[in-house]
Amino acid sequence: MPSSDDQPVEVRAFVSRLAQLCGDPTAGLKDFLVPHRPVWVSRAPGRLDVMGGIADYSGSLVLQLPIAEAAMAALQTAEDDRLRVVSLPERGEGPVRHFEIGLDDLRGLADQSYEESCRWFREHDPDAWAAYVVGTLLVLARHHEVRLDQGLRLLIHSRVPEGKGVSSSAALEVASMQALAHHFGIALSGAQLAHLCQEVENRIVGAPCGIMDQMTAALGQRDHMLALLCQPAEVLGFVPIAANIRFWGIDSGVRHAVSGSDYTSVRTGAFMGYRMLAEWAGLEVSAEAVPGRVRIVDPLWRGYLANVTPAEWSQRFGDRLPEEMVGEEFLELYQGTTDPVTRVEPERCYAVAAPTQHPIHEHDRVRRFSALLGGPLSAAALEEMGELMYGSHVSYSACGLGSPETDLLVQMVRVAGPACGVYGAKITGGGSGGTVVVLGAADAGPVVADIALRYAHRSGRSARVFSGSSSGACHFGALRVNLT
Repeated sequence: MPSSDDQPVEVRAFVSRLAQLCGDPTAGLKDFLVPHRPVWVSRAPGRLDVMGGIADYSGSLVLQLPIAEAAMAALQTAEDDRLRVVSLPERGEGPVRHFEIGLDDLRGLADQSYEESCRWFREHDPDAWAAYVVGTLLVLARHHEVRLDQGLRLLIHSRVPEGKGVSSSAALEVASMQALAHHFGIALSGAQLAHLCQEVENRIVGAPCGIMDQMTAALGQRDHMLALLCQPAEVLGFVPIAANIRFWGIDSGVRHAVSGSDYTSVRTGAFMGYRMLAEWAGLEVSAEAVPGRVRIVDPLWRGYLANVTPAEWSQRFGDRLPEEMVGEEFLELYQGTTDPVTRVEPERCYAVAAPTQHPIHEHDRVRRFSALLGGPLSAAALEEMGELMYGSHVSYSACGLGSPETDLLVQMVRVAGPACGVYGAKITGGGSGGTVVVLGAADAGPVVADIALRYAHRSGRSARVFSGSSSGACHFGALRVNLT
């Protein structure tokens, strides 16, 4: 546990608050956790998507910064035969969420297929949050020897805002699974933890996210950029943030969800495009047992659009892909895609060219940004990094994942420009609202705050600014404590 990190202090403060809450009859949690019985406490941060974003599912390099805001999970055994989960509101305002299930029903869920579990949560979890937490237990039970024969209490408190593009779901999953794994004596590496949590989100929640969020929540280092090559999840290194620059996030006030139809359709369109490129490149294609799924033998790009070079795209494929295509026509011509977590719906019309082009150029942008980030940060280098961010933002919009509010924020940063110490900005994560990341000089905080204030006045929406960083879950594990 690094002594320089502030996570243990934060965790101990959380433990003190737990003891107060569970001993206060007015809090509605009296006896939820009991004194003098071990409690496993884990923490995982959200993340700021600096570059890469939705290109992760196409194999791009991504650059991710763990933020200061984090999710906390406290786990304790109980004498009864029930799993009870309570989630406290982010800032002490709003309703406390409750979820409860008997162990017999929980074991039944663990024995079902992921598809059946996903349907069950959609029927029994109207707020659509418990699947992220309970799903971690179901995935652990599937992959490891987990005996679901004792009652459990799991209390969650997350300061990572939901639906704001800073990966609240991955923080919740990683914190919950970390606590559960320590309780059951399961040793997981950071990569294993991240992959299992992605399985929760893909298969039980039903959100087709890539791997970068969970990897950052598990492995991220404070004040360092995680450089992750998503083929499928190769950590290339941790790039320290130079002392003369800083990254901020500005919440646009527009909520988005990675499970939303826009994100899903853009991802589907990208895999449709890859399937077409494989056909034109003469790669071997065969049908899988699952309808709408194909297998491609790909020695050229190893299964990832990001490995198509921009030159290859423009010279061989760029003018051949349709702007859009109806799913039924695509399935008749190409049988399906290689994506295991989305399917082409026959009645739906998908954008194809822009979602296919995006990861090809984004991978190129991120590699250049990473090279600049690791070198001398001259004024020219910072301005080039800013232009790469603006290019990424424009590409998101071309895919249909922009929003007027995030466009306004990016434009306000561009107008302020290097003269005011801000160099670039872009929409983050799944797009369609959420958070804009800003690159600026280390002393540009007042400028960023002023942009957020003026944006709130013009848009009529609140605009929270994210700053600061913290380490991922695996840098201190889970703490075993006793409430007194």
